[in-house]
Amino acid sequence: MMRRDARTIFLIATEESGDRLGAGLMRELHARLGDGVRFDGVGGRAMAEAGLASRFPIEELSIVGLAAVAKQLRSILRRIRETADAVIAAQPDALIIIDSPDFTHRVARRVRARAPSIPIVDYVSPQVWAWRPGRARSMRGYIDHVLAILPFEPEALRKLDGPPCTFVGHPLTAQIGSLRPSDIEQSRRDEAPPILLVLPGSRRSEIGHHMAVFGETLGQLQAQGVLFEAVLPTMPHLESAIARGLESWPVRPRVVIGEDAKRAAFRVAHAAFAKSGTVTLELALAQVPMVTAYRAGAVEAWIVRRRITSSSVILANLVIGENVIPEFIQEDCAAAKLVPALRDVLTETPMRRRQQEAFARIDDIMSTGALSPSARAAGVVMELLRG
Repeated sequence: MMRRDARTIFLIATEESGDRLGAGLMRELHARLGDGVRFDGVGGRAMAEAGLASRFPIEELSIVGLAAVAKQLRSILRRIRETADAVIAAQPDALIIIDSPDFTHRVARRVRARAPSIPIVDYVSPQVWAWRPGRARSMRGYIDHVLAILPFEPEALRKLDGPPCTFVGHPLTAQIGSLRPSDIEQSRRDEAPPILLVLPGSRRSEIGHHMAVFGETLGQLQAQGVLFEAVLPTMPHLESAIARGLESWPVRPRVVIGEDAKRAAFRVAHAAFAKSGTVTLELALAQVPMVTAYRAGAVEAWIVRRRITSSSVILANLVIGENVIPEFIQEDCAAAKLVPALRDVLTETPMRRRQQEAFARIDDIMSTGALSPSARAAGVVMELLRG
């Protein structure tokens, strides 16, 4: 039975990636506090398995695109109010908001205004180092501590006069073993034809923006006599969107479905052609040289260009501290520019070697020592609990 003096920790995660982070943190806190802790809040399947009864299904907030958000705005605002009310009613020993700042930070601001004694921890920093840097200073008014998953973020927040910040580690570092090849898999990495991973995106909107130019690029690459075996990893819920996009491709990749198949493909890949995003860090940890591309809708591109402040949009470049991975954004995301870069990354060139040398340093850059990211995060939370 739960002790009457049990600590209450309220967690809010509204996306699958945040749900996994929340579950790991819950397990670590339970390991430290046993049945001296109870969890409340909002989360998904992983957090439910760790012991959370979510206040509402997070699928309600799986909304992509400005038009879709506008249609659901009243419902989203209602959930923000309800969640803040629930936190205040629960009077937890800490509130942990996990990523999804458009939702979680609005809840946090309401809680701080009405119940200022509740410690608020933000697990995953907003990308203030990339755009809207003024958010860092405003966060000091309602965030007590930030748990960063990228090693450069504590210094970035310090320079921007943000809240105290601790690097706890990226969840991908706990999965390096599943990304690195065995001796047999390394042999396939080195064999001809080289395996080229093709990664056009993890959302339907991204697939819509990238499939045509990716297909055109591979067609021109093959027409120029470059040998490669294309492998396209994707998830079950995206399989139909990928199949439709492939109908016009002159090169037919081998499509593999699911997380295990994706990791297996990473372990034998010689190079990758990827949409910019978290996957670039995953590829760097797998030590797969890459070319990256990104194309967005006109409105999104205009907004990002006006607000972006970082030297690169490639996450792996930012972590390494050098722009070693070529990036082709918007009008540069065109076959005429992508084909020469892919030729370089598929063969032994200075560009490919520079990436390999940079990736060899990434373990040290991302290291969290003997503790896992979840364990480090739990340690910080324990220090911040009320009382």
